[in-house]
Amino acid sequence: MSTLLQDFRYGLRMLAKNPGFTIVAVMTLALGIGANTAIFSVVEGVLLAPLPYSEPDRLVMVWEWNLHLKQLREPSYPNFLDWQRDARSFQGMAGFTWHGYSLTSLGTPEHVVGIEISSGFFTTLGVKPAFGRDFSAQEDKHDGAPVAIISDRLWRDRFASNSEVLGKLVTLDGVGYTIVGVLPRGFHFYGDADVYTPLGQGDPLMLNPRGGYGCFAIARLKPGVAIAQAEAEMSTIQKRLEQLYPDANQGMGTEVVPLKQQMVGDMGGTLLLLLGAVGLVLLIACGNVANLLLARSAARVREFAIRSALGANRARVVRQLLTESVLLSLAGGSLGLVVAVWGVNPLLAAVPGSLPRSEEIGLNVPVLLFALGVAIAVGLLFGLAPALKTSKSNLQEVLKQGSRTSTSGHHRTQGSLVIFQMALTLVLLVGASLLFRTIRHLWKTNPGFDTQHLITFKVGVSPSLAKTPSGVRTAYQQMLERIRSIPGVEAADFTYNLPLSHWQNNAPFWIGSQKPAMVQAAPQMLVFDTGPDYLRTMRIPLLRGRFFTPEDNSTAPCVAVIDSVLAHTYFRDEDPLGQTLTFGWTPPLGPCRIVGVVGHVKHWGLGDESGYIRAQAYYPLYQLPDQWVTASEGYRATTIIVRAALDPAAVMPAIKKAVYGARRDQPVYDVHTLHEIASESMASQRFPMILLGAFAGLALLLASVGIYGVISYSVAQRVHEMGIRMALGAQKGDIFQMVIGQGLRLALAGLALGIAAALIFTRVLSSFSRLLYRVSASDPLTFAAVSLVLTGVAVLACYIPARRATRVDPMVALRYE
Repeated sequence: MSTLLQDFRYGLRMLAKNPGFTIVAVMTLALGIGANTAIFSVVEGVLLAPLPYSEPDRLVMVWEWNLHLKQLREPSYPNFLDWQRDARSFQGMAGFTWHGYSLTSLGTPEHVVGIEISSGFFTTLGVKPAFGRDFSAQEDKHDGAPVAIISDRLWRDRFASNSEVLGKLVTLDGVGYTIVGVLPRGFHFYGDADVYTPLGQGDPLMLNPRGGYGCFAIARLKPGVAIAQAEAEMSTIQKRLEQLYPDANQGMGTEVVPLKQQMVGDMGGTLLLLLGAVGLVLLIACGNVANLLLARSAARVREFAIRSALGANRARVVRQLLTESVLLSLAGGSLGLVVAVWGVNPLLAAVPGSLPRSEEIGLNVPVLLFALGVAIAVGLLFGLAPALKTSKSNLQEVLKQGSRTSTSGHHRTQGSLVIFQMALTLVLLVGASLLFRTIRHLWKTNPGFDTQHLITFKVGVSPSLAKTPSGVRTAYQQMLERIRSIPGVEAADFTYNLPLSHWQNNAPFWIGSQKPAMVQAAPQMLVFDTGPDYLRTMRIPLLRGRFFTPEDNSTAPCVAVIDSVLAHTYFRDEDPLGQTLTFGWTPPLGPCRIVGVVGHVKHWGLGDESGYIRAQAYYPLYQLPDQWVTASEGYRATTIIVRAALDPAAVMPAIKKAVYGARRDQPVYDVHTLHEIASESMASQRFPMILLGAFAGLALLLASVGIYGVISYSVAQRVHEMGIRMALGAQKGDIFQMVIGQGLRLALAGLALGIAAALIFTRVLSSFSRLLYRVSASDPLTFAAVSLVLTGVAVLACYIPARRATRVDPMVALRYE
């Protein structure tokens, strides 16, 4: 132990004696370790950290599985109740569904995100309210007392953290709910809901149909019960339901998925890919520091030869050098934590809004331990080669030649490290470039409508107007008329589904009036419920027939419009106009006469739509049956779209004034331009592109510094040789070409190795769903452009050492030692 402390003290003195070297090495390591720590904080928060619930590994989600379409879907409420009653594999099962509310008490009207939950929901999660209680089974019924549990945020903001909030009323959609509980601070479940209300008191239109869907089911496995056992039991229960209710359950199975897996989704692979990429940056930084140590150890060969002569063995010398390396890495790791703290906020700003568990990202104990472990590991990694190389020096040869020892071994090692750095840099640059080209292609993709000057928003209709179907219809018609009269507004309408929103408003359908024997096996289409001016507002091309008119109302015959994909796929050479289409919801709508064909619009993103439902149909909102108009998923869930002549944000204040009218209890929320929505649809590609681009830029900087340092060191070591060459007639141009050539040979060797590695990396990149679009993983233009850039950077990095070499005085160089 005493000798180890002695090594540490001596190492600190040596580092303090060379502040220039120490500062450069520490800053290089800080960038590499800091970037890795920041990315690991995301990986830890999203993938590794357990869910913030009691015994989270036992939590699962239970789905229905359409055996014919190979699709998951949430069960209907009646099916959920049967599952909850019959399943024995679970300690508890609870249902939930999202529901937006207009909070019109407690000051300014506000839209709040709500979740309707069954009794026992929080017990199933293993979460207790901070104070208050969960819902009772009696309250979770249609005739139960209206009660609510609120979030910590709502309690603090709207109730000023009043500890006597229990029993007070909060008005949601015009109904007074008694607060029975407040959730603990920091509680999250699929985002940030502020209000929880009983699921059994939800809209009967959504809860009653056995053939419907929309009730998500979570469950807690009993101790010792495996997922496979629970799936087997759920399959038996589902087969029994199929026999009892064949119309609703024929061809439907079940699937049990771990809750954490469900929440993380497809992001796990992308995050691990980015962690691997930032690891390459750290290896490049290690290569730079290793080169610095090699250059420094070459100057200390005589010191260690003397120490060996005085009795120090090779292991002692290696330990001393590794101790200094670890001290450097610990200093770099400490500064790297500062870099990580500074970098986490920009990183979170680049994170797509859809990233699950983003609220759990931060610098915590596991992240700090990761940083410490990385610091020690890289200290050993970059210090090992210089330590072994130095400790192998020939004692007698060193003492005999003095400082003019052979450094050819050091040069080879340094050259190998530069080749390695150039190869890794090319890998990162190629990956970032492919994603950049993907984003360019996506922006150039025609979404099927004009995204310019469009703004969208939702409105919480006044509760006093939302009581009757006619009141709701009149409220929206008058609201749209006021918006259309605003100067600068070209068109406005409303829709239940918005392109590029990923909203799964799909339905089975059939052509003609004959219902298929098994609705579950019927093809699916994406449905847009819209007003008559929607096509003009969105500027979607009308290909045949007509779109809806105000006369297509609840008293007129049912009509529908289909898109070009549905027309081509299901009608082929037939004329679809005049034929009928039935929307296979529960209950079905139709048969509706097809009156028009319009262009296809992008809905699942601007990229590849394969694997998604592509056929689209339009249904007139004015024909929506009365029971749907006042439903929570009817008019009140629609989005208003406004096309302005110029900047839509400039007319938004006037739009809000028009929405309010004479009332102030209609909150306007979810305000976005279509340009923003189109941009957000590229988040899954833009996020890795930004990070890979940042990593590649950092790698390029480190690699250029690395090659500059190696060539500079080589020039300094070869001054005597260059003096001899110039004395024998070599011109300055010859010396310049020799130095540039040395750098280019290293760069070209790195490019050759890097191209091979990049081909493997980009193949992995292309295996991730929809990361690349209209660009090949082995795109020759990208590889060529990146290779040229790296070659140019290498030449620039060699230019200064080469110019310095041409200024060598032969007479001085011949005396150089």
